[in-house]
Amino acid sequence: MAVRVRHHVNPLSQKYQTPTTPPDWGKVFAKPSQPLMLDIGCARGSFLMAMAEQFPSQNFLGLEIREPLVIRANEKRDETGLTNLHFVFCNANNSLRWMLDSLPTGVLRWIAVQFPDPWFKKRHQKRRVVQPEVVQILADCLVAEGQVFLQSDVAEVLLEMGDRFQEHPAFERQTAAPDKTPNPFPVATERESSTLEKGDPVYRMVFAKNGA
Repeated sequence: MAVRVRHHVNPLSQKYQTPTTPPDWGKVFAKPSQPLMLDIGCARGSFLMAMAEQFPSQNFLGLEIREPLVIRANEKRDETGLTNLHFVFCNANNSLRWMLDSLPTGVLRWIAVQFPDPWFKKRHQKRRVVQPEVVQILADCLVAEGQVFLQSDVAEVLLEMGDRFQEHPAFERQTAAPDKTPNPFPVATERESSTLEKGDPVYRMVFAKNGA
C-alpha cells in the first residue's frame, strides 16, 4: 500500500528536534573525497539522481525532512547502482552543522535550495529553511569560490533567501534579474519543469563564496 507523504512538514515540531547522526561517508560514497553538491530539501531526489548519473566524478548529497521520500530515494539509488549519491532524512535547521562538519575537508563545492516550502503566513515564516544560522553554517563549510543556487516559483521567497545570503559578508551575488537568471545546471527539478510548462516564471539567484 502506498504511503501518503505530506507536502508540508513543520520543522519546528517536537518530532524533528533531535539532530540526525551523520552517516559514515566512506560507506555511502565510493570516493568520499570527490567534490560534493548538497541539495537542501531534495524532495524525491530526481534532480540529484540525474545529476549523479551525468557527473560520476562528483558526489551528491540530498537532505530531506520527509522520511518516506528519503527511503524511496535511496532505494532508487540502489536500483541504479550509483555510488556517488546519498540521501539523508533530517531537519536541516538543526542537523546541518553536524552533517557538514563530518564531511571530508574541502569537498563541499555547490549548494542548492530549490522550491522550499514558502510558508506564506507571517507567523509561519520562521519555519522557512534559509535562516541566518543556516547561511552561517554554509559560509563556514563551503569552499572558497563555491556556489549557492537558489530558485523558487514565489518571488517573495526567492528574494528573502537572497537577502539572507546578501547580508552575509562571505557571499557575493553573481546574477542580476531573478526572473531572467537561467538554471546553471543541465537538470531541472520536477517542480521547475511543471512550473515552466504552465508558463509561470521561476526566480533564481546564484551566490559565490568570497575567495579570500
